Amino acid sequence: MSTAVPDQGNPTGGPRRPRRPQAMALALVLVLALAAAVLLGYRLAGPGTPSDTSPEAGFARDMQTHHNQAVQMALMLRDKGPEPTLAAVAYDIITSQQQQSGQMYAWLSMWRLPQTSTQPAMAWMAANPAVHDMGAMPTGAATAPGSGSMLLPDGRMPGMASPADLRTLQSSSGKDAEILFLKLMIQHHTAGIAMARAIQPLTDRPEVLTLAQAVVSAQAAEIDQMKTLLAAKGG
Repeated sequence: MSTAVPDQGNPTGGPRRPRRPQAMALALVLVLALAAAVLLGYRLAGPGTPSDTSPEAGFARDMQTHHNQAVQMALMLRDKGPEPTLAAVAYDIITSQQQQSGQMYAWLSMWRLPQTSTQPAMAWMAANPAVHDMGAMPTGAATAPGSGSMLLPDGRMPGMASPADLRTLQSSSGKDAEILFLKLMIQHHTAGIAMARAIQPLTDRPEVLTLAQAVVSAQAAEIDQMKTLLAAKGG
């Protein structure tokens, strides 16, 4: 009869959790997405590509930031061993949003633009208040016409978890962690959908329109699923 070998890096001495293949698979997805997007970019780049202050560039930068935090929160939850349905939701968020972040990173590279900007986050939305539904953004954003900002009072983009939220999620466990994750991610997705809808009237680039619609479709479906899970947990 075989005996489990204790994990030398595990202070509990329990069996090692087999995460390395999963981590390698996630890394491979991201690498392949980057490679495909860069190859496609060489065909799409050329005269008339977006400028540094264009809505497309702002969207690519801000949505990467938004996606990256969603991945961070989903990884936190995954490591806590949530119930299977919620674990599947977290895995889908990790894989899909890493892949989309890779695409947007590649756009900026092929457009020969920096990954960051001196412009405030979401300036591309604040400059075009008529193209998006202010009411769809989570509460607290300075969305009044003429305010010049779409950011929360503390400088966060709408829907983004605060540092305190992230610390609480990291330190919580069990049902409490699952409920907090669902609440934070529903809010996060709501803002992500508003951003994706806002870029659509402002661009004619097919790669941007395709990704924006994919964000709307996927995250709307995930919100419905997460609301059902949250209600079942009494959250």
